[in-house]
Amino acid sequence: IFSINTLQIMIYYKRTASFIKHLSVLTLLFNCLLINAQTYVSNNIELIPIEHASLVLKTNDLTIAIDPTMDHPSLNNTIDMILITDIHGDHFNKEAITKILSSSTTIIAPQAVYDKMSDQLKSQTSILNNSEIYKTSTVSIEAIPMYNLREEALNFHVNGRGNGYVLNLDQQRIYISGDTEDIKEMRALKEIDIALVCMNLPYTMTETSAASAVMEFKPKTIIPYHFRGSKVSDINLFESLITDSQIKVVRLDWYTDELY
Repeated sequence: IFSINTLQIMIYYKRTASFIKHLSVLTLLFNCLLINAQTYVSNNIELIPIEHASLVLKTNDLTIAIDPTMDHPSLNNTIDMILITDIHGDHFNKEAITKILSSSTTIIAPQAVYDKMSDQLKSQTSILNNSEIYKTSTVSIEAIPMYNLREEALNFHVNGRGNGYVLNLDQQRIYISGDTEDIKEMRALKEIDIALVCMNLPYTMTETSAASAVMEFKPKTIIPYHFRGSKVSDINLFESLITDSQIKVVRLDWYTDELY
């Protein structure tokens, strides 16, 4: 009897161990899918990554495209507002904007971007420069400076040319860094619910600099973006440097040929 019970226990153990092993693998895969999600939902706001620096914010009342530069299914519906951060091609693409423009779309852009627009785009654009605020009944948008600090990078993004943005939307504050380093204006931000922060050399900043700034202004959720993929930026390093347990790091799929 002892031998039969022992054998049954061994079979049960092996089956259980196999199940646990497979369950662990499935859990890991599921967690990876969550970490590398296609969208991020916070209360009534859905954040949809398009690619690199392009994204869409959707609420029940408003759809906002930020730096649209390519075709994407999320851009096929009515776009109420378009925000442009800078003049470079990975942020400002006249053809892509024209494709998604309707007669009711409002474009928000700094002067330097406005100066490069067609007459059609200019007619639907409100110029917003650093520290200025644009308000409607559904959203308030503040233009935040974005610029380089390193001597060798100063000409990439000159102080005063481009905009980061803080959106007050559905009782949440969302920060979009644009192309910048860890400038004092970023570090001084307050009560940010969701922050999208860039990191890639030589054009913006290191993972360490980005993490240092995030640890200072303490958003509730930080989403790395504009990092050019794993061959350029180490998102694992960035996440390891966010040691404040009150800050949640969310990874989205910005580059479809890679998982992070």
